[in-house]
Amino acid sequence: MSKIELIMPKMGESVAEATIIKWVKEIGDSISMDETVVEIATDKVDSEIPSIAEGILIEKRYQENDVVKVGEVIAIIENNKNTNQSTEKSLKENYENISAPKNTPNDSIINKSSNKIIPQNSSSQENKNNFLSPLVKSIAKKENISEDDLNMITGTGKNNRITKSDILNFIKNKSNQEQNLERQNNSLNINQEENIQNIKSKQTISKEFQGQISSVHITNSDDTEIVEMDRMRKIIANHMISSKSISAHVTSFVEADVTKIVEWRSRIKKRFEDREGQKITFTPIIFESIIKAIVDFPMINISVSGENIIKHKKIHLGMATALKNGNLIVPVIRNAQEKNILGLTKEVNDLAKRARLNKLNPDEIAGGTFTVTNVGSFGSIMGTPIINQPQVAILALGKIQKKASVIESPLGDMIGIRSKMFLSLSYDHRVVDGALGGQFLKKVADYLENFDNLREI
Repeated sequence: MSKIELIMPKMGESVAEATIIKWVKEIGDSISMDETVVEIATDKVDSEIPSIAEGILIEKRYQENDVVKVGEVIAIIENNKNTNQSTEKSLKENYENISAPKNTPNDSIINKSSNKIIPQNSSSQENKNNFLSPLVKSIAKKENISEDDLNMITGTGKNNRITKSDILNFIKNKSNQEQNLERQNNSLNINQEENIQNIKSKQTISKEFQGQISSVHITNSDDTEIVEMDRMRKIIANHMISSKSISAHVTSFVEADVTKIVEWRSRIKKRFEDREGQKITFTPIIFESIIKAIVDFPMINISVSGENIIKHKKIHLGMATALKNGNLIVPVIRNAQEKNILGLTKEVNDLAKRARLNKLNPDEIAGGTFTVTNVGSFGSIMGTPIINQPQVAILALGKIQKKASVIESPLGDMIGIRSKMFLSLSYDHRVVDGALGGQFLKKVADYLENFDNLREI
């Protein structure tokens, strides 16, 4: 007999840890090769870890809701057969490249009071909490919790790790202390106005986050049913609130005549499906025009870090995708500027399909530089989307509708039936002014309207 270690696998360059959400197998259960042993979750996607050998589960190193670093042993499987040297070598090679990724700007907390970026994986001996879960990192960044404050928190999790409850209690207690101080200053009437202003500037809980952690006691009744948010919905909710508090949202609209695109797709879709074995939708065709416009206006393909603007030389196009359970995920088409309509079609179809099957890798939903969402697929004629941080713009595609329109020609104006669509661009007014936002949006419309409907694919 031999004992085989089941290791937390590497799940992408941007992922250093994952949370165990469910043990599919219990101690004593028989396990087949490639059979799912445990379900895990990162801030990005949920995944399953299959067995690397046949045998019996004899040990679980972690429990559900524990956060585990990549490369850590999470379980032991006892194999009834003797493991020969070549098998051991093969198992080792499967995991020898596992390592935690290096720090990136997204792995840092920005201390707003000092404008300093604090790496989460600091090697400082003073930082006793140098390993934080993705959720704790997110809360700390959102609520401006400094590194010194984090070191003051006593963790109640495994190995004294800070849990969500620990950091929320710290925020609540700190807020109560500041509120008590405010009441004392008011009662003493000493520099009342100045003291109140100072206390307000020190408060760490935003109104948005207070709304998230506060709750009204409601019980099930004949008129109501309480449904707890699932994990993904909570992440989406926090992400949307965070974006609204970070970016100064402005939305511009334009209506585009897409008659040529509609006619072209109708003409080639049957032949395309016969040749390529998959359907061509309007999405990749429209993406082509958006990518061209981004190339023309590169300052729409940026992100913001403190007081710095980061210009992205490549276009990583995010495509918002609705899931069957009602949630939303945004897979990313990397290096979109290098792809033609055929390449875009295949990648759009592949990413959308695997998104709905929960088969995306974490890296496939990270690193986007510009996002497009198709609100028209559900019948909406337009929308005002929320920016996908840390990007600075998101484009919504409305429903394509046939309309009676004025057509200008050298022979004069006439009325005709045209296929039209509203485009709405939400952008961050901190760095994108109305001129740039409007010009970019108009350029997208121009490319759509001037589409060559005689082209071959």
